[in-house]
Formats: sequence, structure tokens, C-alpha cells
Amino acid sequence: MSIFEIFLVGIGLAMDAFAVSVCKGMAVQQVTLRQMCSAGLWFGGFQALMPLIGYFAGSVFTSYIQRVDHWIAFILLSLIGINMIREAFSKDEPEEDDSFALKTMFLMAVATSIDALAVGVTFSFFSVNIWMAAAVIGVTTFVLSACGVRLGAVFGLFLKSRAEILGGGILIIIGLRVLLEHLGIIG
Repeated sequence: MSIFEIFLVGIGLAMDAFAVSVCKGMAVQQVTLRQMCSAGLWFGGFQALMPLIGYFAGSVFTSYIQRVDHWIAFILLSLIGINMIREAFSKDEPEEDDSFALKTMFLMAVATSIDALAVGVTFSFFSVNIWMAAAVIGVTTFVLSACGVRLGAVFGLFLKSRAEILGGGILIIIGLRVLLEHLGIIG
């Protein structure tokens, strides 16, 4: 695989993280560079780590991962989305940094990088420099996620209190899309 092909794979893998980052930016009133970098590091880090794990796991776990990756992504994204919608209707006003809490970011990073694990397994069947591939995927996801937080903040100013509802709905839709694609219902 060429670097350009790996870059395209990285863009494809980063789209879920980008969408989640946009939602995160929408949920806060004023985005800081720290929040942008946090999203970039979490999502970019996991998008780089998962192909490495998948690559080294190789064909041993291929059938197991391919059978359940879509269910794991669907369940995690749906739970996170439902929680965001629940919080939107909550009377408590969360602090600005609450949406970037360790547990929340960890769960979102795992949920959006499950496909990258399967891609890593696929890479083990090809002549791919996995370290270079993981770096390209991670950097691509970092940049798109950090920019996504800022972009979400711009749109969030217009949507105000509806941001968490919209963000939660988007996460649920992403999870459903992952499930339907893997079940072969949509292409």
C-alpha cells in the first residue's frame, strides 16, 4: 500500500472521530486549544494504537473481531449518544470541561477506533509498514478531530441548548450505520 492509500484509509477511519469531535465542540460554549488537542490526542492516539494491535493480533483473532466489531461500536456509540441526550434534558448545568472528562473521552476514543482494529488485522495480510501506517492514521485523525471540535463550536453557537441532543442523535446514527454496514443492509 502506498502512503497516499494509507492516508485515504486514515481519512475514512477518522470520519467517526471527526463527527464525534464536532458534537463535542457543539456541546461547549467556548472551545479552548486544550480541548481541541485533547480530542485530537484521544482520537488520534487510539486510531494509531488500534491498527497496531490489530496488525500484531493478525489472523488469530480475525474472525472473532470481524464478527463483533460492529456490535461493540454500535453499543458504545449508542450508550454515549443516549447519555448525551439524557444530559441535555437534565436540570444540572455541567461544567464546560465535563464533556472532555477522562472516562467520556476514553469510551468515545475506543468506540470510534474499533474499525481501525479490524483495518490493522487487514494490514497484517499485506506488505504494509505498520509503524508508518499507524502514524499516518493517527496524525490524520488528530488534525481532523481537533478541527472538528472548533467547527462544532461555531455551529454550536447557533444551536445552543440543542447541541447535546443533536450530538447524541448523531452518535446513535453513527453506531447504527456501523451496525447496518457490517450486517450488509446498507453499502
